[in-house]
Amino acid sequence: MRIATFNINGVNTRLPNLLDWLAETQPDVACLQELKAAHSQFPEKALADAGYSAVWQGEHRWNGVAILSRVGEPVLTRRSLPGDPKDVQGRYIEAAVNGVLIGCLYLPNGNPWPGPKFDYKLAWLERLIAHARGLLDAGVPAALIGDFNVVPTDRDIYNTRSWLKNALLQPESRAAFARLVEQGWTDALLERFPNDPPWTFWQYFREAWARDAGLRIDHLLLSPKLAARLVDAGVDSAVRGQDGASDHAPAWIELTDA
Repeated sequence: MRIATFNINGVNTRLPNLLDWLAETQPDVACLQELKAAHSQFPEKALADAGYSAVWQGEHRWNGVAILSRVGEPVLTRRSLPGDPKDVQGRYIEAAVNGVLIGCLYLPNGNPWPGPKFDYKLAWLERLIAHARGLLDAGVPAALIGDFNVVPTDRDIYNTRSWLKNALLQPESRAAFARLVEQGWTDALLERFPNDPPWTFWQYFREAWARDAGLRIDHLLLSPKLAARLVDAGVDSAVRGQDGASDHAPAWIELTDA
């Protein structure tokens, strides 16, 4: 079973890129972030024609998340992260697919730091930590997948010099992510590449892609039952270099059958 995550950075703008990647790599499940489309604007038919069922949570102009599956209809369990009923941003969706509970997330960026957007990021992380604890306590095979907007350590970025005042690298962000993982989740890319984890994001400016000036902010966290099934993980880096590409590349895992 191949499960992938892809911050598409505009699902309709980059629909040709998305469809080409799906056709070439054929993930069984794909989690998308930054749809940047109202709920009614999601390209359900184009994805169905490509063989994928979907559940999604759209949001006009910003955010938005989706779970695609070609191994059966995703069974929706949540459209939002619990803990704050006033938070209506489209940042979390959860569904069961082929015996795996998948939480697809787009964690707040948090910039400018410091400020209210960073405070929101930290509060969102605390809600995620609480929800993740419940998933582990339930003992289900679960994965938390998506754009976490956290660079976990200095080895997960090409150079920290120009990022020291960025919310992605702040000690509070990193500490919260570490507490999440320490609950018992396995960081699949780090498990596969313990010494040199691959980048998943390159900015559009300063020739970041050409210089390979990347960051690792897209993560696939696996509960113990799923971690025991992990056989491979990687990043489809070449997708970032295509015409009209997102500033993220898809990351993926391979699992054995249950």
